[in-house]
Amino acid sequence: MGSIQTPETVRVKPSSAGALVRSVLLAYGVPSDNANLVAEALVLADLRGVDTHGINRLPSYINRVEAGVLNPNPMLEFQMKTPVAALLDAKNTFGPIAASLAIDKGIEIASTYGLAIIAVKHSNHYGMASTYLSRAIDQGYAAFAFTNASRSMPPWGAREPLLGTSPFAVGLPGGEKGDFILDMSPSVAARGKIRKAARRGESIPEGYALDEYGRSTTDPDAALRGVVLPIGGPKGSGIAMMMDIFGGLLTGAAFKGDVVDMNKNMSDPQNVGHWFLVFRPELFLDDKAEYFSRMDDLMKAVRSCEKAEGVKRIFTSGEIEAEKQIVNGRDGIEYTKGEVDTLHALAEKAGCKERLESIE
Repeated sequence: MGSIQTPETVRVKPSSAGALVRSVLLAYGVPSDNANLVAEALVLADLRGVDTHGINRLPSYINRVEAGVLNPNPMLEFQMKTPVAALLDAKNTFGPIAASLAIDKGIEIASTYGLAIIAVKHSNHYGMASTYLSRAIDQGYAAFAFTNASRSMPPWGAREPLLGTSPFAVGLPGGEKGDFILDMSPSVAARGKIRKAARRGESIPEGYALDEYGRSTTDPDAALRGVVLPIGGPKGSGIAMMMDIFGGLLTGAAFKGDVVDMNKNMSDPQNVGHWFLVFRPELFLDDKAEYFSRMDDLMKAVRSCEKAEGVKRIFTSGEIEAEKQIVNGRDGIEYTKGEVDTLHALAEKAGCKERLESIE
């Protein structure tokens, strides 16, 4: 791809990032409470270093609103299937809205019955899965968050894309030693990471993807025309299929490759499906104190294992992201100048005065 220059970057106040997102969404008819849910989800992703699912997603979301395939303000209600199971028809609204409401409903039910299963159909891309795990954890609950996605990855051994890079995500509240949050793509790299490389004019590592002819490539544009590869070969392929079963097949949403690609098809709704299990983590123990004590014991045991050669520190799942959230909340979120310019242009188009404020 030739010589690559490091793009100019700026550190932005998280509060201004949220304010810009909210103002744009309000301008496109999203009610204030729901605009807050989307803004919180996108900014949290950037704070935790998952910038493939941060505020740079906003322009593509708005493009779909303008195309009439993403509904900014539907009337939503849950259909109770049993006392502990509910279905939400998201009516093509923003994924972060549907997912946040689903988690909140799960917490409400689990507060009475100890657990809840919430399914969502007719939704859209919901961003960083750990957003919804954190939402449950903040209220003292544990959660699984499953979703499916548009086809971008072949089943192991194939070259045709059929499965999505649908994340497997589970989170449990911790005690003094922190929470456990596992949010992992079944692919070697998320397509969002490849799109980011293409946007910044960067190459991608060998082993991320195949081009449209089934050949390994380090060109992100060629990768986007081809397929990403499953992590661990058949293991990643199996996880992706499981996510399609839970997120799509069981919920009544699209599945088997029929989820619409949000960046390629502007004529049809995505029909993404989500599936959540929310539960009290101390359900089978004597009380919360015993649960938190056991969680702390596990965290300490993992982190204190004898290190392999060259390893300076052992991390538990979600620990790196939690530390990034603290640093970025204090020092600002890093964006390229090009990304800032794009978001400012979107705000201007929407008639909004908000801008991303840099931290000097």
